[in-house]
Amino acid sequence: MNALLARFKLDRPGFSLDVDLDLPARGVSALFGHSGSGKTTLLRCIAGLERAPDGQLSLNGEIWQDANTFLPTHKRPIGYVFQEASLFSHLTARGNLEYGMKRSAERLDAAALDHVIDLLGIGGLLERRPHQLSGGERQRVGIARALAVKPRLLLMDEPLAALDLARKQEILPYLERLHEELEIPVLYVSHSPDEVARLADHIVVLSDGRAVAAGPLTETLARLDLPIHLGEDAGVVLDAVVTERDDQWHLARATFADNSDAGVWVRDGGHAIGHHVRVRILARDVSLAVTRHSGTSIQNILPGVVTELGQDTHPALALVKINVGGAALVARLTRRSAHDLNLAPGQIIYAQIKAVALIG
Repeated sequence: MNALLARFKLDRPGFSLDVDLDLPARGVSALFGHSGSGKTTLLRCIAGLERAPDGQLSLNGEIWQDANTFLPTHKRPIGYVFQEASLFSHLTARGNLEYGMKRSAERLDAAALDHVIDLLGIGGLLERRPHQLSGGERQRVGIARALAVKPRLLLMDEPLAALDLARKQEILPYLERLHEELEIPVLYVSHSPDEVARLADHIVVLSDGRAVAAGPLTETLARLDLPIHLGEDAGVVLDAVVTERDDQWHLARATFADNSDAGVWVRDGGHAIGHHVRVRILARDVSLAVTRHSGTSIQNILPGVVTELGQDTHPALALVKINVGGAALVARLTRRSAHDLNLAPGQIIYAQIKAVALIG
């Protein structure tokens, strides 16, 4: 079975971890939750840095930990990226890569290492020392060092947390390139909805040491029954394809991949026709109407069917899930508005989308 299976129970004063996860063997699985929810503890258990006595861990059928087995960290074929790159100050970027490779039983060959260097855009940085690099550049070198040991699992513990907004925007495109290229599973710890929306294929929502939800990103973000909502960032991420361009107004149409009739106009990001993208639609940017309105500035008005109503974090608000051409949208509105519209499952409705973010 091609999967990462992780089952851990750990009790400490004031904190416990109790998870049972079956994660994909390829792609980015985000471990998401508030501070103290258990994200880093789970990652450390998977790395073998923290021992959960009754833990079980296997990757593609190979057991790393069970009742009879415990592979120490240095024998687990993992790469680990921390919040800080922690490069050796007396070595160049190239020297840091070589140091990591020398201490590994298995490493990338020269061609594969060159490919990683190219993907991360660090070819021109290799002769610089860490103090000559920006925070984003140091982190890219740190990621390359983690990949240079030819890991079968990459662990990333909030790799952008120590960077300012400009440096985050600098490094995110490189992480997206890795997401497309890597053939190994990546566990990505984050409390940033933006990072999760851009990078993750799968999401695990942690709260108080327990996985309260886990599944494909697009499906899980559209759920209304999660005990943890993303606050003002509640919304959905949809896979789409660029199908049309309006050069006069610098717009492009992103069509939801499963339905050529459902799509939204977004700012033209320069993607070619046929290019796969992600769009993020926040619940606060979706209003509902029982009839289609004209004479409005809103360009994206899509017919749909109400499938579910749920509670939001404040008693005055409601969340409404709508099926639009096979894709799920979520709208946030007041409960009074929902009552006035007489919303109910099965009702035909028009979703008026005020803003759409093209995120990939």
